[in-house]
Amino acid sequence: MRRLRAAPLLLAGGLALVALLPAWFGGFPAGRLAALALGHVGLALAGVIPAALIGLALGILVTRPALLALRPAADALAAGAQAVPPVVVVALAVPAFGFGWGPTILALLLYGIMPVLRATVAALEAVPPDARLAALALGYTPAGALREVELPLAWPLVLDGLRVALVLAVATAAVGALAGASTLGTPIVLGLQNQNQLLVLQGAAATAALAFAAEGLLLAVVRR
Repeated sequence: MRRLRAAPLLLAGGLALVALLPAWFGGFPAGRLAALALGHVGLALAGVIPAALIGLALGILVTRPALLALRPAADALAAGAQAVPPVVVVALAVPAFGFGWGPTILALLLYGIMPVLRATVAALEAVPPDARLAALALGYTPAGALREVELPLAWPLVLDGLRVALVLAVATAAVGALAGASTLGTPIVLGLQNQNQLLVLQGAAATAALAFAAEGLLLAVVRR
């Protein structure tokens, strides 16, 4: 079981070595690749944090008794946002946001809402109704019961949704290179433009390594 849990980090380490090897054969140097990785992480977080907040807020709202009727609309909205490929969102957003982080943040935000929303809804619906009723009987307000009872019980499943959203954001942030953002997609774009497969391999391996590292770190958080 421990080996399975450590698998994402082991894969991340192996892929990181694959990404660094081309530095000796005309690829991006290690220092430049590390700088791109930092920018990549920052961009992914800038997109996934607002997506997580929106998904969490929507999940809480549509599980409240007075707002249950809004759940189909929220599901449809989140599913529609994720149905549009991020590269299309980036291309359409460039005229409005210009080149750089803006178009990619919008794409990551739209792409990350659904996993958090659905995980939050499933987690809150899995909370035993008796637990909420007991909290209300003890004098908690509905908001207090949510804060002190429902969310603590639901939190492990909510974290799973956050983990999925983060891994998706890290893996998808590479498309930001198409809008001029400095990410691990930069070597991929340059490699495709110059027909340099070494750069494509380097960027793809580095992006995958970062995604597996995020997966492994979030799994460790979920376990705790």
